Amino acid sequence: MNIIDFSKSNSVINQFVLEIRDKQIQQNRLLFRRNINRIGELMAYEISKSLDYEVRNVNTVLGTAQCSVPKDQIVLGTILRAGLPFHQGFLDIFDNADNAFVSAYREYTDETHFDVYTEYLASPRIDDKTLIMVDPMLATGTSLQLALEAMQTKGKPSRIIIAAVIAAQPAIENLKNFLPDDAEVYCAAIDDQLNEHYYIVPGLGDAGDLLYGGKD
Repeated sequence: MNIIDFSKSNSVINQFVLEIRDKQIQQNRLLFRRNINRIGELMAYEISKSLDYEVRNVNTVLGTAQCSVPKDQIVLGTILRAGLPFHQGFLDIFDNADNAFVSAYREYTDETHFDVYTEYLASPRIDDKTLIMVDPMLATGTSLQLALEAMQTKGKPSRIIIAAVIAAQPAIENLKNFLPDDAEVYCAAIDDQLNEHYYIVPGLGDAGDLLYGGKD
């Protein structure tokens, strides 16, 4: 499994991560959503460099030019609801991609234990395609694992790419247990630990609530 941590290098992604972590800036819900979206756009651009390319001819008003363009058939998958702005950032770049959506949620049995359930899947066939699963927060990796299992009822992709805004180190270790060896994991930042409620520390809080408001 190849892990790319953008926080280890200098780019404007780090500025947007700082802003989504800042508890004062977080009060601006519109800016929070936009920053998640922008991180998705920038990560998609970086991922685009790793795709397979082919040369195509294009006719201009004055002649013919050659352009090297991606030839991967991409399926963008995300987990509802927190994944939507991050997913949109990727879709802004890979605008011809097919799309897949999975619902996953935690149900706590007590304050420190929970089960994860998936209830909804809308996906095209993914056989021999490049599957990019985007999930803003990877705490334990359990939701992502269940989402991938649901997605794989639609076929076997030729390539699996995982993209996260912030991942916890325990999730990274868990990914190694179920992702294929050639999978790639892109993260804007990786934090060391989880708290007793399995939230990423220092993290940023509940991404879904910060994006869309609290839930009952």
